[in-house]
Amino acid sequence: MLNLLIGELKRTWIQFIRYPTEIIGGIVIITTVFYGLFLSAQYMAGPAMGFGDRLDAVVIGYVLWTLALYIVNDIAINIQFEAQTGTLEQLFLSPFGAPRVFFARAVASLALRLTLIVIILLILMGITGSRLAFPLALIWPLLTLLLAAYGLAFVMGSVALVFKRVQQILPIFQFALLFLLAAPTEEWSGSARFVANFLPMLPSTGLLRNLMARGQSLDLTQLGIALLNGLLYFAIGIAVFSWAERQAKRKGILGGY
Repeated sequence: MLNLLIGELKRTWIQFIRYPTEIIGGIVIITTVFYGLFLSAQYMAGPAMGFGDRLDAVVIGYVLWTLALYIVNDIAINIQFEAQTGTLEQLFLSPFGAPRVFFARAVASLALRLTLIVIILLILMGITGSRLAFPLALIWPLLTLLLAAYGLAFVMGSVALVFKRVQQILPIFQFALLFLLAAPTEEWSGSARFVANFLPMLPSTGLLRNLMARGQSLDLTQLGIALLNGLLYFAIGIAVFSWAERQAKRKGILGGY
């Protein structure tokens, strides 16, 4: 497994140094879109507008949505690319097994993705005047968010494995994630808060907003809920991907596109 991870790290680095314009273009597009929305909100609210800590919460929600998109799209796009180039079947015949290969590939790209997210976050803080805190405790809710995000990535990978083309499905899923991660679910109460605890990544997102935007201490009870949420969706993702793999093998569509 270590050799596989090292190989995928090398692969990710080679792709990065060969195609740097894609990375730079992504950063420019993501920051430009948010800044356009920010200026539009300022114009509609007028000069007396005061965001308070809501601006910080919105920045965090947008950045976490960007991170989730990177992760969730990663496996599905990789499967589609491998199918187009005719190498998908080789991955499933490898001694490591396809789930391990795609997970190692996703982990290998995580370091690059997190670096991009930090750059985007710093740019957004600079252009909006947002002031966020970065306590060490944010590592734990971030890990739970990554677990749930990788679970969703395997679910989307399952769709790509069976149907091959996912260009129309991914945008719909992206907007659903934007609604979930941008909504201040940590402020909900009653049955709405109970439902939010079962939706993917929402407990983790609420913890990160409380830590970074509102300066609150880490809620251990909520952290436990976020951990269970992440483990649940990761297990679901692996189970669905295993089912999709069996279906693809049964139908004989691994080697086709």
